[in-house]
Formats: sequence, C-alpha cells, structure tokens
Amino acid sequence: MSTIHITRKHKKNQTDAKAAVNRVAKAIAQKFDVQYGWEGDTLHFERSGVNGQIALERGKVTVQAKLGLLLFAIKGPVEQAIHEHLDREFGD
Repeated sequence: MSTIHITRKHKKNQTDAKAAVNRVAKAIAQKFDVQYGWEGDTLHFERSGVNGQIALERGKVTVQAKLGLLLFAIKGPVEQAIHEHLDREFGD
C-alpha cells in the first residue's frame, strides 16, 4: 500500500476554504472517478483501491490518501494533480 500526505497552510476563512476543497474534490473526482462527501470539516473520498480524506483546520488543509497495490503505479499522477489543485485554490 502506498500513501500520499500533503499539508498546506492557507489564509482563507473556513467557509471559503470548504468551497475551495469542494472544487479540488470535484476536479479530482472527475479525473480519477472517486466518490466524496463531507463529515464535519473533513471531506472523505474513495473508489476501488483508493481512500482518503481532506481535513480542514483553521489555517491548514491536510490531504491523506491510501492507494492499494494495484494503483501504486499512478501515485505520481494522483499526487501531482492534488498539488496542482491545492496550488490553484490555496496559493497566495
């Protein structure tokens, strides 16, 4: 199993940060066919062979994902896509 762990600081209020995470999740869902939903301030996502979460805290967003053995080969593209969307939504 392979993991992805990304943490970013941000200056958005919680409402704007949640909207930004929604946009990131929507883009990732379209590209990698994942399902997602909110539980409090944490967005959970999954598909066969992948599960994870995007957690919002004041001033910080953290992405954690676990990729099954069969999806290890796409870890790089998945991680790169997450970084690109986080940069777009949370970059200064």
